[in-house]
Amino acid sequence: MGQRTWADAMSRAGRLAARHKLAAAIAGLCVVASLAGIAWAALSSPAPRSPAAAADPPARAFSLPVLGRSGQRISLSDYAGKPLIVNFFASWCPPCQQETPMLARFYRAEHGRVALVGLDENDVAGSALSFTRGHGVTYPVGFDPEVIAASAYGVDALPQTFFLNASHHIVDRIFGPLTASELSKGIALPTGTRPETG
Repeated sequence: MGQRTWADAMSRAGRLAARHKLAAAIAGLCVVASLAGIAWAALSSPAPRSPAAAADPPARAFSLPVLGRSGQRISLSDYAGKPLIVNFFASWCPPCQQETPMLARFYRAEHGRVALVGLDENDVAGSALSFTRGHGVTYPVGFDPEVIAASAYGVDALPQTFFLNASHHIVDRIFGPLTASELSKGIALPTGTRPETG
């Protein structure tokens, strides 16, 4: 009788433990399924964009010595209220060899319509001067051997070109050597100002 009671008690305890494990497992699965559903819903529905995120990002200010002009500096603020093309390049950069002559021709032909600034990055002054003179560059060039401006703009490869509107927000960015069609498209963005009504 005692043995049967002991066996019954053990069997009953086993059944209770099994039921408890099963209930815990089901509850755990419900929690996991709920979390998975929440994560899927969050990923499948696009997050709303704030007005600030949708707007063109502002360009970072810079102030650098002018290449080949001792004591002179060039700053973003020098072009306040004007559209601006900012081209990051270097004399040691092979793709810059094809891009720079085109920019120099553009600047001579369109001078005054859209301002253009070159920022020579991680370079030696002598090499930079030879390069710009050899390619007929007459637009102002900021000399940035410490890559301060490039770092501020997130430039990690050359060349790169930024098109800024008159409010100095970035309206386009070109990675690699700029083509004539990209240049035409880019200058149409920042120069498209609304006519004033009076």
